Amino acid sequence: MKRREFITLLGGAAVVWPLAARAQQQPVRPLIGVLSPLSAASAARNIAGFRSGLRDLGYLEGHNATLEIRYGDGAPERMAPLAQELVALKPDVLMAGARSGVLAAQAATRTIPIIALTPDDPAALGLTQSIARPSGNITGIWFDYNGLVAKRLEFLKLAVPALARVGVIINPDDPTDALTIPRLPAATRALGVTMEQFDLPDVTKLDAVAAAIRRADVGALFVSDGPTLMSARAQITAIVARLRLPAMYGFREFADAGGLMSYGYNLPDAYRQTARLVVRILKGDRPGDLPFELPARYELIVNLKTAKAIGLMIPDSFVLLADEVIE
Repeated sequence: MKRREFITLLGGAAVVWPLAARAQQQPVRPLIGVLSPLSAASAARNIAGFRSGLRDLGYLEGHNATLEIRYGDGAPERMAPLAQELVALKPDVLMAGARSGVLAAQAATRTIPIIALTPDDPAALGLTQSIARPSGNITGIWFDYNGLVAKRLEFLKLAVPALARVGVIINPDDPTDALTIPRLPAATRALGVTMEQFDLPDVTKLDAVAAAIRRADVGALFVSDGPTLMSARAQITAIVARLRLPAMYGFREFADAGGLMSYGYNLPDAYRQTARLVVRILKGDRPGDLPFELPARYELIVNLKTAKAIGLMIPDSFVLLADEVIE
């Protein structure tokens, strides 16, 4: 090869290489930001449901869409900087979970469409003026915590008919758990049950909380479902098993981890539901065109293996109410 041809070839490569490198660095659009309040491990089934929902509607990650996911690891204070990090990527739409995630996303942008998954009444939280016709850049899915807390306690009482006093494990610093606390007194009074609250703001204090529960005269436990406790569900269900107390949890992930029972909406299904709303936005709808929705499915899960381990005889009439029984 002649010297001039060699130099020309090198010069051409120098031009092509940066262009190719820049092309590789550009994410495939649309870019979808996801803000999860949980750890990557705890959120795995939820994110799988979200990806499945996108795939069913023609959006395959890495092929014709890009997902940028950030995890809060059960720490509400992490959500604001993570939301700002996602917004800086200029996503086409942002999906945010839990009260802490939704509020962080709202504070980070008033222009990028946001699909929320929140336990709050969206109007009461200040996300919109109308659930039926959302204002601003936010719509999504919400659930009625008033009915949910009461129903969980009702199911616990049906499983343990002699229950007179229930212990409540809760993180008062978690924004989601903060929704549960004011709803507990009325719900327990309606069932003729008294309650004692055990605060768990830090899961490293779980042994101390367990010791306090041992000293208390409680016949069962109600475990709240905020991201902090959800992320520590393996440790929590293990401690409760050692206490040999019946317990009601918020999500089936607790029952799968060895908890006695759970009642709540199916989280992977809810994430799949949000994926449908995300696709509506990508196809041109505005948040204001999409009313806030309720979860499509609630489920009662009963773990009879755990009931046997703690020596609890659950009435057959209650087991028949379960959507799924783990044996």
